[in-house]
Amino acid sequence: PISIGGGGFIPARILRTYVEKPLIAISLARYHPDEPPSEIPYKLQWVEGVNNMITGKRVLLVDEVDDERTTLAFAIGELMAEDPAEIGVFVMHNKLKPKKAEFPEAVKHVFVGKDIEDVWVDYPWDARDIVQHERDAARGGVLEVNEAEAKAAYRN
Repeated sequence: PISIGGGGFIPARILRTYVEKPLIAISLARYHPDEPPSEIPYKLQWVEGVNNMITGKRVLLVDEVDDERTTLAFAIGELMAEDPAEIGVFVMHNKLKPKKAEFPEAVKHVFVGKDIEDVWVDYPWDARDIVQHERDAARGGVLEVNEAEAKAAYRN
């Protein structure tokens, strides 16, 4: 599995228990402090030097959510340069909304844990206060969250 950090790290690690293949981590970002999200992600950490682990191999790209598909599409495009045999995608959540990109033919499998509405998802590993996160989760249902405030808090 190739995890897209930060959100894909934990799902990829859990999958690693069952897939039993090496785990490769990449980090992409679309957010700069005090700026709107970038349309094109930029690389914080990439896979240079490990192309022998990708070239000719089946690759599973892991992220927590397929929101606009911007990050996934960018990662897939960059991975194609390493000439994998095929690419699969795993996301915990797929937001049911129009995407900014389609998956290319090289993506042979798309695995989705759950399709969800277009709501902000507060994953436990993003929580600054895990105790409060657990209290909120225990209330169940969807909590009303201001997405702009949540994204700003996530960047800080």
